[in-house]
Amino acid sequence: MLGTGFQTARHHLDAGLIGRPAAAVATMVTAGPEPWHPDPDFYYRPGGGPLLDMGPYYVTALVTLLGPVVSAIGAASRTRDERVIGSGYRQGERLPVTTDTHVTGVLTHASGALSTLIMSFDGATSRAPNIEVHGELGTMIVPDPNRFDGDVLVHRVGGAWEPLPVTAGYRDTGRGVGVYDLVTAPRPRASAELALHVLDVMESLLRSAATGRAETVGSTCGRPEPVALQSLV
Repeated sequence: MLGTGFQTARHHLDAGLIGRPAAAVATMVTAGPEPWHPDPDFYYRPGGGPLLDMGPYYVTALVTLLGPVVSAIGAASRTRDERVIGSGYRQGERLPVTTDTHVTGVLTHASGALSTLIMSFDGATSRAPNIEVHGELGTMIVPDPNRFDGDVLVHRVGGAWEPLPVTAGYRDTGRGVGVYDLVTAPRPRASAELALHVLDVMESLLRSAATGRAETVGSTCGRPEPVALQSLV
């Protein structure tokens, strides 16, 4: 969330480019890690699954864009009771699946915006944007939250898709920039408060999928401060 791709989206969203945000859709669909991971067992046990694996990137992005979440309602499923390891020294070995491998749901933000989340190990891929934010004046495509750059696109009402210039974030960075931000920013952006809230949101979504009821998210957090455009070197 500290790189130029995400922070550029945040900058233009805060500036009102698409008006008041009404909704977002976050999508992550893969075939699962077993085609490439030599020891993928933990992905398919309780505590694993697509939401707890990749959800931290997406939910952190949604909270940073739209603010904290107050409730979650979810559903979950699995297509197979076992998977086959596709590479490495255990290639061909079968492993049991004891957790859900497709999780979807709706998050209600304190702002009133609604986010739809789709996290799946039960497909091949998706042509849907990683994150799409809809507002009263337009729609914005936010780049992959598992990366640090990427193009931000906007389609205003009556217009056409257009790329937005890079306007914010740490340039040319990667994993580890959060440590730099932790020790240099007046208020840490990748804070424990944010991490706890994101975990609470995901656990609430899984709990809702199990109970069939909407679940209140007990924690909250502030939106992290934006990152001005800057380089570390």
